Amino acid sequence: MIDSLYIGATGMAAQQTNVDTISNNLANANTPTYKKSRVVFEDLLMQQAAAAGQAPGTTGLGTALAASGKIFTDGELVKSQNALDVAIRGRGFLEVVLADGSSGYTRSGTLQVNRDGVLTTADGNALKASIQIPPDAKDVVIDANGNVSVSLPNQTDREQVGQLELVNFMNPTGLNPIGDNLYAATDKSGDPVQGKAGDDGFGTIAQGFLEASNVNYVDELVNLVVAQRAYQVNAKVIQASDDMLNITNNLRR
Repeated sequence: MIDSLYIGATGMAAQQTNVDTISNNLANANTPTYKKSRVVFEDLLMQQAAAAGQAPGTTGLGTALAASGKIFTDGELVKSQNALDVAIRGRGFLEVVLADGSSGYTRSGTLQVNRDGVLTTADGNALKASIQIPPDAKDVVIDANGNVSVSLPNQTDREQVGQLELVNFMNPTGLNPIGDNLYAATDKSGDPVQGKAGDDGFGTIAQGFLEASNVNYVDELVNLVVAQRAYQVNAKVIQASDDMLNITNNLRR
């Protein structure tokens, strides 16, 4: 009965983590390019136990968090009013240079031009490709392959000023989310593989669109109900074990 108290406690702790994850998914349901998280559980150590008058059998000692990661299914594309907004249709990430000089990876395509004329994300992180937009550019066009071209005064033909390159990973689920829709590479994700939009294994670029979150309200609400019920059941296990211990303590010879 002592084991059942600890087993129930592990179940409650696991479901609390599950509820926290679901809550974060729902909170970011309207965050552009947000990728929903999921948690995976595993059973804990097994031990040999014998019931009264029976041969020994194997019982578990509860559950624990085995892994937590992102699900990188595509979100819907939403038309925006900004010509510098881009969405990635399919696999791939934009590589940016973080404040400390390291590389970060994002699918957030809310781009802007900083005071130096460099194309950056909304947070001010410059793209690794280092694309310079001339100050007298009339407009910016980004095609499906990521080619960036501008119209300049007194020129009839558009001038290409750079290309948005994409980065892919063998296991995107292994990326480490570091906030602000940014990810960092890890041993689990593998090394970044660079390529061009439209190449084999890479998505394409859609100018004037943003990728919406891939959170599904119905799925998350159903998962929330299931997690809540599982939490309640584990609490009942602890309560039942406590009642049985109370009965044992009150036995009289």
